[in-house]
Amino acid sequence: PSFFSNTELYISVKRPGETQTDLFRLDLERNAKQRVTETPESEFAPERMPEYYTFSAIRVEQQGRDSVYRLWEFPINQLVDGKPIFKYLNGIKAYFWLNSQEIVVYKEEDPSTLSIVNTSNDKISTIATNVGHVFTRLPNGNLAYVQKSRYDDWKIMEKNLYRRNEPARTLIETLPGAEHFSVLPDGTMLMGKGSKLYKYNKFIDDTWTEAVDLRFYEIRNIYDLVVSPDFKLAIVAD
Repeated sequence: PSFFSNTELYISVKRPGETQTDLFRLDLERNAKQRVTETPESEFAPERMPEYYTFSAIRVEQQGRDSVYRLWEFPINQLVDGKPIFKYLNGIKAYFWLNSQEIVVYKEEDPSTLSIVNTSNDKISTIATNVGHVFTRLPNGNLAYVQKSRYDDWKIMEKNLYRRNEPARTLIETLPGAEHFSVLPDGTMLMGKGSKLYKYNKFIDDTWTEAVDLRFYEIRNIYDLVVSPDFKLAIVAD
């Protein structure tokens, strides 16, 4: 899911009887929904682009027996068809817009990679390897991501995007085996594990603190969460 505004939430949905996922827009103010894509391919990971009038999403294209993950852009008003953002770059499983020309992309390789790609020249600069697929911008403008390890505890790292030659620094260890996190506008981190949400604010917390248990809502396994600018929280869970 992705908040395009405080009252608009875009989600990817696989409806009963369909094999592909399509994008839907939820109007939280009017309690209404609108189908955004209806294609033979699957689309997921919608994000509003920096120029505001367009949005991007990952489209899964079939080329023979292979599934190709390519980043596309679409107009918000849906008056014309979308188009690929990159001519050759594919395999993108997650991404985040830094500005109108730079995207942070995650590729599920061996090891997994986190890179910054320039859309004007397709230049790729890898900033981390063996990472989780969840990453986001911090209130100070830097990038937060999960550094995985086969032998050590996983850590949420902070990468300085203004001095990119500096090594990333550790913010906090993740909950054991967890990698799905989000950041509130005030800098508080949220992490889900099982039915519980935990919070961490470096100014008041020493470690993760349980914030709420959502079992009452029949939520058992949180595996994605996003936050709106006005502190709304959208959760994907079993």
